[in-house]
Amino acid sequence: MAPVVEMRGLTKQFGRFTALDNLNLRLDGGKCVGFLGPNGAGKTTTLKLLTDMIFPTAGECFINGISVQDRRREALSDAGVLIESPEIYPSLTPNEALGMVADLRGVAPADRAGRIRTVLAEVKMTEWADQKVGRFSKGMKQRINIASALVHDPEVVILDEPSTGLDPRGMAEVRSIVRDLKKSRRLIFMSSHILSEVVDVCDEVALVNKGKLLFYDTLENVTTRFAADGHASVDVSLARPVDLGPVSQKVAGLSGVRSCTPLDAKRLRVQFDGGAENQERLLEALVGLRIGVIGMTESESALEEVYLSQVSRGD
Repeated sequence: MAPVVEMRGLTKQFGRFTALDNLNLRLDGGKCVGFLGPNGAGKTTTLKLLTDMIFPTAGECFINGISVQDRRREALSDAGVLIESPEIYPSLTPNEALGMVADLRGVAPADRAGRIRTVLAEVKMTEWADQKVGRFSKGMKQRINIASALVHDPEVVILDEPSTGLDPRGMAEVRSIVRDLKKSRRLIFMSSHILSEVVDVCDEVALVNKGKLLFYDTLENVTTRFAADGHASVDVSLARPVDLGPVSQKVAGLSGVRSCTPLDAKRLRVQFDGGAENQERLLEALVGLRIGVIGMTESESALEEVYLSQVSRGD
């Protein structure tokens, strides 16, 4: 059965301050959902309520149909959680630290060594398995933290801004890990305030601001649905540098294309009439031009426009 995470009427008040206001959100199946919003929007509060780290003023959370508030241990048994980046004892090795977590998570003794090897490979830390954590960079420590959330092989993975505070290399490494996790059909619920991160790794996005859910949809539908003119925007990657002048003219002449803007020697930004069918036709037409198309992703600028318009509307 596919993993499911659900929040019903979730509300959290701290005195007179409402941190979360009647949040209703259901996530189904193996994918990565970005929980997007500015700092202070209610993202971490939501994840803490979802994992029973704090108690709701009203409402309830469910993981695979089991109430987190009523049956905490059972509900969270199939969830891997990383919230606010805990510290690992610097004198421990990854093997030792993950062994402790596996014990706490109830991994059978006969399976622990195999699970630890597997998760260290997933986070690309195998060669550091017996080195002291105190010697690691911040990015390496974060990869071990992610491994600790995976050691019991959960179907649901909850990550709270996992790349925040890392240098560009560390951020890229964490994003690569999250992309690989999607291949195992896990349901990943990842909070972030970094638009490029959401575009890079997430399939769907939920935007929250001032404790209220503004929308939840696929990236494609979000950028089409909220675009002021009904258009969508994608970034097209090419295999090799080309003469972008003539190429841009060819792309701009395709049916449904509104504009084509070179980003660099191997990337184009194409604005077109929105919708999945139009995007499918656009990709087919681009490949037909034989210009070396190797990828097409939702444009970060399109999500940025939606993000800014929706957040400012709630201010």
